[in-house]
Amino acid sequence: MIEETVAALLEKKLILYPTETVWGIGGDATDPKVVEKIYQLKRRADHKALIVLVNSRAMLLDYVQSIPKEAEDFILSERPTTVIYPKGIGFASNLLGTDSSIGIRITSHPFCKELIDRFGKPIISTSANISGAITPTSFDSIDQQILDGVDYIVPLTKEGAKADVIPSRVVKINSEGQIQIIRQ
Repeated sequence: MIEETVAALLEKKLILYPTETVWGIGGDATDPKVVEKIYQLKRRADHKALIVLVNSRAMLLDYVQSIPKEAEDFILSERPTTVIYPKGIGFASNLLGTDSSIGIRITSHPFCKELIDRFGKPIISTSANISGAITPTSFDSIDQQILDGVDYIVPLTKEGAKADVIPSRVVKINSEGQIQIIRQ
């Protein structure tokens, strides 16, 4: 299963996979064409940045200028937390916010950690829904358009996220290192 998923990512395909929060649509976070395909599938405005997953603090350091000390508690939190950094490095330019910011979460999901480790790069992780629609809390509630629009569905478990799972907390670090809570 890992091998097939890595192969799909290397072939610039879109994947549907379970995370520690909800089912996500993913792909190579460094490829602008993959990013564009995800925007089209979700029918999402391309000025709304997507988040990415990394597998460790060490990988995170390769893709941001620095990790402000104010962010340490958030990135090491047991609660899944996406931190928006002022500037991303090495990502597809159309993945970044209009201000070059990027939302990154260090995943705690064992499958995602191994997948990213074997792939060697961050992967996009956006909820498996059409933009503006309710975020699905189970595999069975994913819209058929999303299921048909991805290239590979990870057969890890169709149960995936449970009904009480919520999307990650989102915090933003501004250029002065101050923290702003975007989604609690």
